[in-house]
Amino acid sequence: MLTDIIRKDLEVLFCGINPGLKSALDGHHFSGRNNRFWKVLHQAGFTPYEIDPVNDATILDSGYGLTTAVARATTRADELSKDEFENSMEAFKSKMIYFRPKYIAFLGKAAYLAFSGKKQISWGYQAEDFCGAKVWVLPNPSGLNRGFTLSDLISCYKELFQQLKL
Repeated sequence: MLTDIIRKDLEVLFCGINPGLKSALDGHHFSGRNNRFWKVLHQAGFTPYEIDPVNDATILDSGYGLTTAVARATTRADELSKDEFENSMEAFKSKMIYFRPKYIAFLGKAAYLAFSGKKQISWGYQAEDFCGAKVWVLPNPSGLNRGFTLSDLISCYKELFQQLKL
């Protein structure tokens, strides 16, 4: 199981769909060899250097945190059932209300689609708040997500980073 890296009143809480098997085994977020999260986060401006997954807790120093929508680790996020999202929703909402992040950045559309009840969403900023937080939907940085190049990911994440500076 992967532990949240979270505290109250974070600027952004990055929410992965669920842990990958390697991350769950290592106990560190985004530790898969091909996961691009840490590289993208740094190159988009969120962190002053590329954080090594074993130092994932240092993300708190920048005002950001990490959680997942569903706790069960899988090889691929599409292995999760609709029921698993539904069964995770109340605990996730309680966590958001308690920790009060300014933004929740869902990494991939799956969790936000399930939690919002919407049939379709676009990338980027969402018009409705979620448990009092502004919502941004970013492409999943998994190495399995080949629909987005590294450059595409950096561009999408940079949009959120620039929004924070306004």
